[in-house]
Formats: sequence, C-alpha cells, structure tokens
Amino acid sequence: MDLELAGKCAVVTGGSRGIGKAVAQVFAREGTNVALIARDVQTAKAVAEEIVSHDGVKVAAYRADTGDDGAVDAAIAQIAADFGRIDILVNAAAQPGGQSRPPKLAEITNEHFWADMNVKVMGYLRCARAVAPHMARHRWGRIINISGLAARQTGSTIGTMRNVAVAALTKNLADELGPQGINVTCVHPGITRTEKTPGVIQRQADALGITPEELELRWAGLNLIRSIVTAEQVADVVAFLASPRSVAINGDAIAAGGGVPGAIYY
Repeated sequence: MDLELAGKCAVVTGGSRGIGKAVAQVFAREGTNVALIARDVQTAKAVAEEIVSHDGVKVAAYRADTGDDGAVDAAIAQIAADFGRIDILVNAAAQPGGQSRPPKLAEITNEHFWADMNVKVMGYLRCARAVAPHMARHRWGRIINISGLAARQTGSTIGTMRNVAVAALTKNLADELGPQGINVTCVHPGITRTEKTPGVIQRQADALGITPEELELRWAGLNLIRSIVTAEQVADVVAFLASPRSVAINGDAIAAGGGVPGAIYY
C-alpha cells in the first residue's frame, strides 16, 4: 500500500532515540522529509546523517526542550522556514517509563510530577499549538501523540496520569482541529524494545535474581503475541496514522502493545 507520504514534511520530537528515532526512519523510507527535535542535538544530527545516507530524503536536526515555550516556538518557526511546510507532527519526547520501579505515594515529589507532566503533556500541547497554524493553511495535517498503556492500568501513579492526560489532549485537539483537515490520534505502546532495553532487562533481572532470558520471557508473556513489540513495529502504526489513508481515524487512541489479555475496550 502506498501511504502517500512522499514529499510531506514530518516533525518528530524525541527523534534521537527509541520510538521517535524509529518513526523518523520509517518516514524517510516512505519518502517523507523529516525534522528531528531533541535536547541532545548532536545525537539527533548523527541520526539525521544516518537516515540521509540510507534514504536520500531531507532530514535535519533541531535542538529544543519541549518543556520550554520559547524553545518550541523557535524550533518550529525555523523548521517551517527550512522545509517550507509542516504536514505531520509526532510527539514522542518524554521521560521514558517502565525503566525503574515507579515511586510509591510517599515517594512522589511535586518536582517529579511537574517535570514529567511539563514535558509529556504540556510539551505535546506546545508542539501542537506551534504546528497547527502551518497545517491549517494547507487544510491538511496529522498529529500523532505517543502515550502509553499505563493510561489503562494502575501501578505507576504519574505514568497513568500523564498518559490519560495525553489521550484527553488528543481528543480535544481532534474536535477543534478536525474541521480544518487536521486529524489527531494517540498511540499507546506497551513494553517496547528499544536500544535501552538490554540494559534495563539486565538491571531488573539482577534485582530479581534471575537471568535476562527469563525476564524477557516474562515480559513477552504479558501480551497476546508473546513477544516484545519493537520500536519499529510501533513506528509502522504511526506511519499509517500519519498517512492520508488514515482519514477515518480521528481523536482515538490506538493500542500498540501486542494485545492485553482479558481486557475489553470499546
């Protein structure tokens, strides 16, 4: 299937690693020009060079902390000037979850809460606010917010709250921007294999007194496909949602965690 993404311009926040990097790579393979936003611009530049050498599309890196209004506005303005248009935004910049034990109630600090919410929730809002006028001028756009399956379960108070908030943001933006031709969707990954996964597995396996292989089998057993979903597999879902082909999906949250046993969502 031709996703009709060739020639479009996608902005990917958190594009220097993990799901964001995988999304950028998939876009490039589809012929989409990509602007990577990351706090570590040197790593993002290395990713951009790697993608360009393989795919030949225009890819550039920009430094911005999505927790800062001015930084976001400046980066988006520069991207619009450099690329001439912005068609797609993928919000993936966030503090990673699931890599350590979530804090209990008595351990949650105001600083921890606000830092997390400022980057993942307000950061997504800032980026959407900055790109929406560029999309509205062309009467077409796609905004995809990377959230997480913690939105649908307990165990991480802040993780649940931030991901529920992203889903709520998504639906509000979809209702407002839909009439202007801009679809907004949310993707909920579960446990996802990224470049950091081997280290996380090793640390947690050591803490539990089991082998990394045993822990990986446990993780794989938590979903219906019995394997850990990869960042590339999540990126494939994002690419479809970014495509004109996805016009029938707007305001909804799509789970990309391999299927949760027992639960029914409707």
